[in-house]
Amino acid sequence: MRKFMRVRSCAISDVGKKRQKNEDSYLINDELQLFIVADGMGGHAGGEYASRIAITTIEESFKNSATESDDEENLLESAIKMAGQKIVSKAEEDRSLKGMGTTVIALHLSEKRAVLGHVGDSRAYLFREGVLEQITEDHSLVNEQVKSGLISEEEAKNHQFKNIITRSLGVTPEVEVDLVSKKLKLGDTFLLCSDGLSNLVDIQEMEKELRERETVLAAKTMVDLANKRGGDDNITLILVEVVEA
Repeated sequence: MRKFMRVRSCAISDVGKKRQKNEDSYLINDELQLFIVADGMGGHAGGEYASRIAITTIEESFKNSATESDDEENLLESAIKMAGQKIVSKAEEDRSLKGMGTTVIALHLSEKRAVLGHVGDSRAYLFREGVLEQITEDHSLVNEQVKSGLISEEEAKNHQFKNIITRSLGVTPEVEVDLVSKKLKLGDTFLLCSDGLSNLVDIQEMEKELRERETVLAAKTMVDLANKRGGDDNITLILVEVVEA
């Protein structure tokens, strides 16, 4: 893979205050310039197992892509779909894992471009020139209701069904993957996170931390804030900053 930039990255994954174990998984692979967050579900060992399959499958797909590719979107989409198929197959082999699944948000940097692949309600944000923008759309019941005008964005924040997702890896062998492509600028920072962060820390608060603090401290402060507000779920985030062209 051709590269043009240097990046500075960090990650935090915290069990939170209410869960007994952490079912989130994440990947930072600076060599591949591949960064992933997966939020597992399924109880017992299922959620943790599903999120780990997603991470390792996508990483292996990029490791095995030895040639330079002009179609980063296709490579990322295929890798995510393969991860979903592996989760379904494993659950069929081991009935104790039935019902396991995971969300995934994956970022790959190549040349002057960022490509993101996304299934579920884990999110990606882009912090550019002091402004934070959500660049993925949640695959969730409440987001569908917001888009349909049935509820407001404010009502969605505390909706009783806010944790119901409409798309994930592991439910069926085939899954639709949303893809986002962005041209890179020096100073861009990508924030990938599970909903354990985004449900409790809003975009204005994230933006403030990224404006005022160095990357690692901003990440820690955001996780601490989510825990102070109850830590209802596992909390995972990755920050990837483009620091040199």
